[in-house]
Amino acid sequence: MNKHSETKFTGDAVKDCSIIKEIFSDCFDLIVREIDFAGRRAFVFVLDGMCDEIKITESIIKPLTDSKTDNSEAPFERIRKTVFKGTNMRLSATPDTAADDIISGNLVLLVDGERKALTFPFQGFPKSAVNEPQSEQNERGSQEGFCDNFKDNVTLLRRKIRSPKLKITQLTLGKTSKTPVLICYISDKVTEELLTSVTKRLSKIDLEAVLGAGYLRPFLDNRRPSFFTDTGITERPDKFAAMLLEGRVGVICDGTPFALIVPYLFVDYFHAFDDYLSSTYYAVFMRTLRIVCFIMAATLPGVFVAISLFHPEIMPSDIMYGISAATGKTPFPIMIEALTIHFIYEIVREAGLRMPRSVGHAVSIVGALVIGDAAVTAGLIAAPMLIVVALTAISSSVISKLHEPVAILRFGFIIIGGFTGLYGIMLGIAIMLTDICSVSPYGIPFSAPLSPFVKRAHRDALIRRSWTRIRNGETLIREMKF
Repeated sequence: MNKHSETKFTGDAVKDCSIIKEIFSDCFDLIVREIDFAGRRAFVFVLDGMCDEIKITESIIKPLTDSKTDNSEAPFERIRKTVFKGTNMRLSATPDTAADDIISGNLVLLVDGERKALTFPFQGFPKSAVNEPQSEQNERGSQEGFCDNFKDNVTLLRRKIRSPKLKITQLTLGKTSKTPVLICYISDKVTEELLTSVTKRLSKIDLEAVLGAGYLRPFLDNRRPSFFTDTGITERPDKFAAMLLEGRVGVICDGTPFALIVPYLFVDYFHAFDDYLSSTYYAVFMRTLRIVCFIMAATLPGVFVAISLFHPEIMPSDIMYGISAATGKTPFPIMIEALTIHFIYEIVREAGLRMPRSVGHAVSIVGALVIGDAAVTAGLIAAPMLIVVALTAISSSVISKLHEPVAILRFGFIIIGGFTGLYGIMLGIAIMLTDICSVSPYGIPFSAPLSPFVKRAHRDALIRRSWTRIRNGETLIREMKF
């Protein structure tokens, strides 16, 4: 425990200044300035680069030093009335809380004779701007995405839901990082049980540092092993707001340009915000297309291997002859070929994701040459397998949020199909469906509203009815409980 954690300010500005300096020992960026305020000795503390120096000079330093001696009124009360015209001043009773305020980018003032410190909000540290979401592109929706600063994210959310029923509570997580984490919900939509459960899980987090929302996800996720996660991620304030209006709970972590949503259901992975801005028939078509792409991305390579090895009679003879002729020229068994080519695809994808953008296009060119023309020409890979890989990769891009489980399932289905054929593939699909149906985050089935079947919710599940149908009665997440 910090030896200053129970220490309080003494009222002697020099001693209190020494305590804060000791807390920040070996910190070159701590700036301490001694000033005279109305005949009293005072000290100003800021961290270099964390505050707006111009605002500090004009709004605090100059008015304080220009103040005339007046002992008829308490110093802090006088500052509130005549010096600082801002609204977000607060008092710190201990050096530790004052140090936390300094670290957060605030200015802290000590005045001789006062047993507390006064904190002023002058954050001026660098932060990312509000930009277009990178992984959730929309054609007709808003182009605003969450940024790294949690206060800016709250502002974006408040612009979407302009109601006092939107409640936002703050926790501080991480023993050393002391990261602000926000819990967001609509008071008349969320259930007390869900809110209490989320708050309790977050409060029990005992980590040295929380440097991003990804640190929180395992604590909010389902406790049993599963391929799929029931904690959603979004970069879009509009989608985040829509989820809150359904009675869900959102979590915003400072320093992360995306927010978490719980509980997140399986059907939510196939929804896009453009669905609500397009015609009903087109939205239904696009959702059906995403489901088909999910099935293709997970099972197509395994099905291809299974048919080639065990069930050639399923394919037309001309097509099967061409596949056999092409695969017969390659040196590897078809299952090994499928595993190898998909492993190389994952390498290329990861390289393109991690490399600097200036050279990222080179990865695409090299990948196309290595996996494509050169490999087929050299007889290492059959052309039909390359077509399967291309279809699988494109299908994975359509459902990018499910890439992690799909990548693992794809390898599993290839191995199952290579050893057991389509019978094993069907058994694998059954196991996958069982996994989906067995997850129950916060008492809400992950497979809802399909299983259990909730008729009311099917106005906006796999299909989307027109707004004239949806508006007649909203479906809250609590209606999907067992």
